[in-house]
Amino acid sequence: MPFARIVFRVLAGLLCAGLVVSARAAGLPAAFSDALEQAGIPLSHVAMVVQPLDAAAPVLSHNAEAALNPASVMKLVTSFAALNQLGPGYVWTTDVWADGAIMEGVLEGNLVIKGHGDPTLTLERMWLLQRELRARGIRHIRGNLVLDTRHFELPAIDPGAFDGEPFALYNAAPGALVANFNATTLRLKPDGNQVRIVPDIALPGVMLTSRVMLTGRVECNGWADALTPALPDPERLELVVTGRYPRGCGEQAWSLNLFEPAATFDFIFRGLWSESGGTLAGATVPGVAPTSPPLLKFASEPLTDALTRLNKYSNNLMTRNLFLTLGAERYGAPATPEKGAQAVREALARRGVPTRKLVLENGAGLSRIERISAEALNQMLRAAYQSPLFAEFESALPIVAIDGTLKRRFNGSALTGSAHLKTGTLRDVSALAGYVFTADGQRVVFVMLVNHPNAGRSEAAQRALLEWAHAIPHRLQAAVDRNGSGQVGGGAR
Repeated sequence: MPFARIVFRVLAGLLCAGLVVSARAAGLPAAFSDALEQAGIPLSHVAMVVQPLDAAAPVLSHNAEAALNPASVMKLVTSFAALNQLGPGYVWTTDVWADGAIMEGVLEGNLVIKGHGDPTLTLERMWLLQRELRARGIRHIRGNLVLDTRHFELPAIDPGAFDGEPFALYNAAPGALVANFNATTLRLKPDGNQVRIVPDIALPGVMLTSRVMLTGRVECNGWADALTPALPDPERLELVVTGRYPRGCGEQAWSLNLFEPAATFDFIFRGLWSESGGTLAGATVPGVAPTSPPLLKFASEPLTDALTRLNKYSNNLMTRNLFLTLGAERYGAPATPEKGAQAVREALARRGVPTRKLVLENGAGLSRIERISAEALNQMLRAAYQSPLFAEFESALPIVAIDGTLKRRFNGSALTGSAHLKTGTLRDVSALAGYVFTADGQRVVFVMLVNHPNAGRSEAAQRALLEWAHAIPHRLQAAVDRNGSGQVGGGAR
């Protein structure tokens, strides 16, 4: 057995005997403490746990029982609950009925669609759904498009209430029928001295007014931040865009959260249907699906694929839909946030994860009130490691300096490719949690939560603590060499 592994086993035994003390007594890594001080972040606003998976207790633990806002790290909790309750092969279905006779490619009646919260209906999958309808003989629809969204029962949601950014995609509301993450994509096209705005998919009934001034600037950084979209009178469905646009940007795509989910679904369904040569004569209306078997049950991607997109790119809408789905599957439709929260609590409790300090609102971390302790996250990550579904759980997380939300973080360090971590960022919140591979390939659970006005300046401290965790075996071997007796103390510096 390699010496580093022997040292690691020795450490586990010493931890059981209480000979490795917590950071409160032994002091934190110097580089970490210095980085926090330089960022102006007091230790009282930081919680952390670092625990090798082979060890019985953490090697570092500070404020671990404090209930803090984890921001998008809360997606780990929802993902863990989903894998345990639903299973990796779970699929959502979108059900479609032809309410009328189909003759020679024409549906003489309504097309009825009932959603069950599928968050994976991208443009490509919407096209596949429609292809399935064409394969069943439907080319033209003489009646209405009837949308049944009753699977979710939600309070009225103001997409701008969270941070005053109603058009930001991260604020998109959940829905039983959601297409393309509720994104409406616009093309900005310089034309002479003007900037034309053209929808990627036709928006019948919507007027697009460009008051964007074209500038001679060549640099294109931050072009979207210089534009302001507005719906002055939603009943008129007029989108007005003002601001400045650098000529050097050329044509750009701009995706916005413009409409409520059912309206966006309607626009995308009609746009793609028309592009493929289909016609839809009637209006779009809410309604109730028939009780008869549907003409088509269109299945989503499996849950494991959805979790990868959800976690690597921190997709709030996908997580909120999953959170609601957990409630509906556990307690029956209609789905509500309260049912989702209870389902998550039950899933964690069944795996021995404490929930006493857990506060859930939407399961995505897009919240000012959601709370969890670093120790609860540590125990959940350890429970996930013991699960037969661990490979699916870990592979869905961003890899440091490789992909997802960590693609551009901690570049150039020994951490590259050596940690699977979920990020979390809000105003006054910065968080990381997941698994770090040590220098000899051991896994270490890593949790760090910062709740402070200077949280955005904590990346150097995160890097210092991650590098410390990554080097644990080397550090322990050096400690054994110094002590000569195999007794490892808690000195973290």
